[in-house]
Amino acid sequence: MTDNGTLNFLWSQAMVAGFVAAGVRRAVISPGSRSTPLALALLRQSGLICDVTVDERSAAFFALGIAKAGQRPVLLLATSGTAPANWMPAVMEANQACVPLILISADRPPELQGCGANQTVDQVNLFGVQVRASHALGAPHEGFDPAYLHRLAARVCEQASWPHPGPVHINQPFREPLIPQESLPASDVPAEIYIRQPLLRPTPEDIQEVCRVIAGRPGVIVCGELPESPDFPLAISALAAQLDCPILAEPMSNLRFGPHDLSHVAERYNAWLSDSASAARASPAWVLRFGAYPVTRNLQNYVASASVQIVVEPWPRWSDPAQRVTHMLRSDPTAFCAALVASSPLPCPAGWQLTFVELEESAQPAEKVEHIAAILDQLPENHAVFVGNSLAIRQLDTHSGSGNKALHFYGNRGASGIDGNISTAMGIAAEHGQVLALLGDLTTQHDIGGLALAQGRDVVIVTVNNAGGGIFDLLPQSSLPEFEKGWRTPQQINFEHAALCFGLSYARAENTEDLRSALYAAINKGGPHLIELMLA
Repeated sequence: MTDNGTLNFLWSQAMVAGFVAAGVRRAVISPGSRSTPLALALLRQSGLICDVTVDERSAAFFALGIAKAGQRPVLLLATSGTAPANWMPAVMEANQACVPLILISADRPPELQGCGANQTVDQVNLFGVQVRASHALGAPHEGFDPAYLHRLAARVCEQASWPHPGPVHINQPFREPLIPQESLPASDVPAEIYIRQPLLRPTPEDIQEVCRVIAGRPGVIVCGELPESPDFPLAISALAAQLDCPILAEPMSNLRFGPHDLSHVAERYNAWLSDSASAARASPAWVLRFGAYPVTRNLQNYVASASVQIVVEPWPRWSDPAQRVTHMLRSDPTAFCAALVASSPLPCPAGWQLTFVELEESAQPAEKVEHIAAILDQLPENHAVFVGNSLAIRQLDTHSGSGNKALHFYGNRGASGIDGNISTAMGIAAEHGQVLALLGDLTTQHDIGGLALAQGRDVVIVTVNNAGGGIFDLLPQSSLPEFEKGWRTPQQINFEHAALCFGLSYARAENTEDLRSALYAAINKGGPHLIELMLA
C-alpha cells in the first residue's frame, strides 16, 4: 500500500503535468503546510516558472498581472484556512476584467471538516459567483488514473480561457503525511493537450444591420480597455478612415500610442466635452463601442446620448451600464472591423471628422497636470505602464496625449479597486519586462507589501503624494462638513523608508523638473525604484 505522502505527491505531479500539457507556463505559490504536495510538484516541474510570495493577497494580484500581460492562464496555490480567502479581491478583479486565473486551494480531508480542526474552514465554493467554475476534488486515493487529472487540468484551462475568460477554483484536500517518504523521479508530461478556442466572427447579417443603422449618419467609435492585439490598431484605424469618423480612445485601449495611423484618434475629449456647446456640436447619432465602458463621467454621458448604441463584445457578458444598448454583437473586435471595412459602409456626412479635428486642436484642460507628459516623454519604446485607479487613471485619460512611440498600458479596471495595484504591476513586469507604475499615495499605502515583489525587476513606481484621497475633491462628497475626516483622509506619509525597507532606490521630486531628472536616472540605471512626487 502506498503511503499518503507518496500518494499525495504522485497525484499532484499528475495534475501539474496536465496543466503544463495544456499550456500553463507560470505558477505563483504562497508557502504553507497543507499545500506541500502541490508546491513540491510545481517547484520540481521543469516546464514551469514558479514565483513564491508570502502574502496571499499580493500573490493573487501578482498572478493577475502576469496573466494580463501574458494573456494565458496562471496557476495560483495556497494552503488551507484564511489563505485562499485573501485572494478574493484579485479574484473579483479577474472576474470583472476577464483575466484567466487557476486557483488551487489545499484543504483538510473530509473527516476534519466541521469538527473544530485547526486551520479548517469551509472552502468549497469559497468564491461563489466570482469564478467561472469550481471543482471540489476528493483526497488522493490508491489506484487513481493520471489521465483523469491530466484532462481535469486541461478542462480547467479551457474554463479559464473560453468562452468567457476568468478565474476557476480547484479545492484539493490532502491527508497527512504531506511529504513523500521516498525519492521520486520527475513526472513525465503527457503529450500536448491541444485546446483550440475559436475566433468569433460577425455574421453577414450583423454587418448588414450595422451598415444599415450607421449609413451616412454622424457617429463615433469609442474604445475602452481591451486586451492588447497587434492587429486591432490597424483594423480600427482602417475602419475609422472608411467611415471618416473619430475614435475616442481611452489610454487602456492602447490606441493612443503606436506606429498605426493616429489621424482619427481623439484623446482630448474630456476637455471639450466639459463645454456644452462643443459637446452639442459633436452630438452623434450612433456610437460603435469596443472594450470596457468609459472611465470618465464626461465620456459616459456623451456615449449615452446617441440613439443607436452598438457594442461589439467577444465574451458572453452584458456591457451596458447606461441601459442604452440597441445592438449587442458577439465578435472578435479585429474581425468585426475588417468585416465592416470590407462591406464598404457609407461614411459619415462631409465635414463630420473635421469637427473633431477642430475640437481637439482648441481643447484646453481645466487643470494643468504636467507630470503625465513628463513621465510618458521619458519612457523608451515598448515600455509598459501600469496606472492606478481613482485620480491617476482620470489624469492619464485627460493629459496623456498621443504619439507614434509604442507604449503598453495596463490597469485594474474590472472592479476598479486600489488594492493590489503594486503587486499587479510587478506581475506585468515579470512577464513584460520594464514597467512604470503611476499610483496615488493611498494606492501605494494600500499595497505596500507588494514592494517585496520588486526585487530584481526593472520597475519604477511613481507615487503622486497629494496627502490623501484627492479623487474625492472632484466628487459631491467634497461639500459635506465631514469631508476632510470621512473622505479626504489627510495622510502624512513619507515613502522613503518603505522603499529602503524593501530594497528600492528612492527619490523625492518636489516639481516636474525633479521628476524628469529622477525618471531619467532610474530608467537608465535599471532595477527597482520608487519616486515620490510631492503635490500636497
